[in-house]
Amino acid sequence: MTATPRPRRTTARELIAEVLDGGTFVSWDRTPETGHLPPSYRDELAAAAAKSGTDESIITGEGRVNGRRVAVAVSEFGFLGGSIGMAAADRLVRLFDRAATEGLAVLASPASGGTRMQEGTPAFVSMVGISAAVRRHRLAGLPYLVYLRDPTTGGVMASWGSQGHVTVAQPGALLGFLGPRVYETIYGRPFPAGVQVAENLQAKGLIDAVVPLSELAGVVDRALRILAPADSQRHDGGAPAATPPTPPAPAGPEDVWRSIEATRATRRPSVRHLLKYGASDILPLSGTAQGERDPSMFLALARLGGRACVVVGQDRRPERSEPLGPAFLREARRGMRLAEQLSIPLVTVIDTEGAALSREAEEGGLAGEIARSITELIGLRTATVSVLLGQGTGGGALALLPADRTIAAANAWLSPLPPEGASAIVYRDTEHAAQLAAEQHVDSASLFAAGIVDTVVPEPGPADERPREFSRDMADAVAAALAEVSALPLASLLAGREHKYARIGLPL
Repeated sequence: MTATPRPRRTTARELIAEVLDGGTFVSWDRTPETGHLPPSYRDELAAAAAKSGTDESIITGEGRVNGRRVAVAVSEFGFLGGSIGMAAADRLVRLFDRAATEGLAVLASPASGGTRMQEGTPAFVSMVGISAAVRRHRLAGLPYLVYLRDPTTGGVMASWGSQGHVTVAQPGALLGFLGPRVYETIYGRPFPAGVQVAENLQAKGLIDAVVPLSELAGVVDRALRILAPADSQRHDGGAPAATPPTPPAPAGPEDVWRSIEATRATRRPSVRHLLKYGASDILPLSGTAQGERDPSMFLALARLGGRACVVVGQDRRPERSEPLGPAFLREARRGMRLAEQLSIPLVTVIDTEGAALSREAEEGGLAGEIARSITELIGLRTATVSVLLGQGTGGGALALLPADRTIAAANAWLSPLPPEGASAIVYRDTEHAAQLAAEQHVDSASLFAAGIVDTVVPEPGPADERPREFSRDMADAVAAALAEVSALPLASLLAGREHKYARIGLPL
């Protein structure tokens, strides 16, 4: 990797001026107590304050982004390298706790070399207290947004810098655990170029995006707009009222095979079309936040029918359509956790040729990831809707299926194997694929009759010829289901899921 030019360092005041509505910032900070500190250290703090124009390495307070109130915590690198001592740690803890009490999202922007060496181990251990405060804020179901600036390393990157629901970074920013100066001093050689840089972290699935400061307000506004309570934006499209599902007509063998061929059309609308034409707001996310990123995964925060949700699905664009691997499901499980933490519904969109059949998938623990995904969905402590948009093959489809309500496009299908694979097992050829597809009841009408699918959305014409109409019809059905399940108590949802899947295949 080649070295990436380091960006100009942004001060805390510059970030606040750029991101918050003009004149809305109100400080929450108290003047730090320094009387108990050694005189030499007090002098060092005074010099740092004079140099940076701030009284500590962290500025906290509140402001508005496009009129929405948000709590903010911004590092000032000019104050002793943005290092976190006990006073700065106290500010952060108070910030997260006050934001939780007042029901505010937090926007944090670290730029720090880590904990303050002058305060030793107590400052180092204060990262635990900050992380606990972040956890309390998350348990309140409130959004935590992080903008990583150059540089962010050490204990800050290993605590509150890596705990955001949405994490973006300054272009070219140095980001990592080990400071490059420490590495070079210990090992006598420079740290490999291009590793600890924002763009590489995005490519590896550790952060969601690289965003210049000039665009940060737009990202924050979109996230807050999506995650605002449903009642505050009830009229931004409105969810259609749920209507009792009409049983679809039984499908004959030829109809089943035509459906399968229809879902394999190259231009059939995907999860991206569903949100492009059916959602009022979308904020794409990326990666597991733990070092993996599957290019066929689509993960986003979105607003459907006026309701915030997390959307997880396969991006079936030809250049990206690949069998599901372990990284895909680990990224999907990040989406599940986000929905649970933010107390918003989860929508899973199934459109897959199946799970990967490879050495890498086996060694990556694919079977275990499918099992964990199913288990998490069954017990997920928030409302869920799954959508059979097209192909639904094998364990890759099953891993995203369990939900409070399942919606299927009329031509969508669900099968243990591709029909050709089933034919190869039973008849040792692929010529019986259509026959077996009908016999295995893979079509949407059969899935509805079996209680696997709750609603079937008609397809009056080829979806690839009417992507806008198809996507809006599907989105309306999803919005209606979201409105229905979001109104139910969590205990009823959990019990209903258990009962639903316990009864599949049993006589009514």
